[in-house]
Formats: sequence, structure tokens, C-alpha cells
Amino acid sequence: MSEVHHHSHKKLYIIIFFALAILTVVEIIIPELDIAYYLKASSLVGLALGKAFLVAYFYMHLNEETKWMKWIAAVPCSAFLFAAVLIAESMFR
Repeated sequence: MSEVHHHSHKKLYIIIFFALAILTVVEIIIPELDIAYYLKASSLVGLALGKAFLVAYFYMHLNEETKWMKWIAAVPCSAFLFAAVLIAESMFR
């Protein structure tokens, strides 16, 4: 019988936790800034996408998946980006 060695991800999870906490603090600060609305909105959406990527990539273990599974996960992200571009284009008409 082959033995499976478990590699601890504790240090990585703590680093990602603090990265998510910092991004959350930045998300709380952005609405209070005196900048244009579209800059606030786009930066908040960007931060949310970044946080979603960190959670999916590390906590949901996409970094350990096959290429095919990574492509399957990328399809909804590309659909969101396409929708975001369409919405932004319609806002600036």
C-alpha cells in the first residue's frame, strides 16, 4: 500500500487570509474617497474579482486542478467580463 503524504497549507492559508483582509479594508475605504463614481465602481469590482480569484485559486484548490478544470472555471469569468464590457459601453453612450 502506498502512503499519501499530506502537505500542510496552513502558512499559505494565513497569508491569503491577511491578503483578503487587506483587500476588504481597501474596499471599505474606497467609497469614502472623493473620486468619480465610475472609478469607485470599477475599483470595487476589480477588488471583488481579485478576492474571488484568491478564494477560488487557493481555498477551492484550483491551483492543484488539471488544465481542463481551470478552463471550465474560466468560462463564467469570461462571460462576466463580456457582460461588464457591454454594460460599461452602454453607460458611456
